[in-house]
Amino acid sequence: MKRFPIAVQLYTLRDLTASDFPGTLREVARMGYDGVEFAGYGGMGAGELKSLLNQLGLKCAGAHEGIERLERELEDVISFHRELGNRYVVVPWLGEDRWSGPGGWRSVASLLTQIGTCLREAGLQLCYHNHSFEFQRFDGAYGLDVLYSSAPAETLQAELDTYWVQHGGEDPVAYLERYAGRVPLLHLKDMAPGEDRAFAEVGEGILDIPGILQAAEKAGTEWIIVEQDVCRRPPLDSVRLSLENLKKMGLA
Repeated sequence: MKRFPIAVQLYTLRDLTASDFPGTLREVARMGYDGVEFAGYGGMGAGELKSLLNQLGLKCAGAHEGIERLERELEDVISFHRELGNRYVVVPWLGEDRWSGPGGWRSVASLLTQIGTCLREAGLQLCYHNHSFEFQRFDGAYGLDVLYSSAPAETLQAELDTYWVQHGGEDPVAYLERYAGRVPLLHLKDMAPGEDRAFAEVGEGILDIPGILQAAEKAGTEWIIVEQDVCRRPPLDSVRLSLENLKKMGLA
């Protein structure tokens, strides 16, 4: 199987980055991660971040930007990410007010197509990160499928989240197959057994991690990104265990 580059989504380490952003990235590099995906920048400028990544031997796998900032400050977003050297700009969340009404997901698709077109013209790629609310049906189809069928693939790609696909009642492997060629970024996130469906370190839960990565290889995924929204262990221990488990499986 392909050896994917593995990044960590820094939202997992948000309490640590809040107190020591450079030091947290240094720990990530020591563990052996290939890159990071940003969810905030620790008050650092794009040039500073690029220098820090180069110093640590890390790459930028992508970055999350809120929809409001993309609507209001798109030129600043473009300038920042071009200087940083990041290609993938990801919408991480949408409030219910944007998608719940009549034509909601088609309206979202129209907005993201406009934003994605501007980003594409600047050499950047817009992606959308799902949770499980997108697996509510609208006129017989999941919101997520309405979104991707209503927006051109070249302007909107997917950052598929394995935990949330499972949480929404669907199979992550099947969704990778459905959107093959459109999932450059994959959030690899596991689910603990039990009714509470808690977040788990990769390889410690019920998801078929080897099967998911086989499907990701066929789908043309570029980056595997480890994320854990809530950690029962210290977060650095959690992301270390996820990477160790991937290595034991021969997948990292």
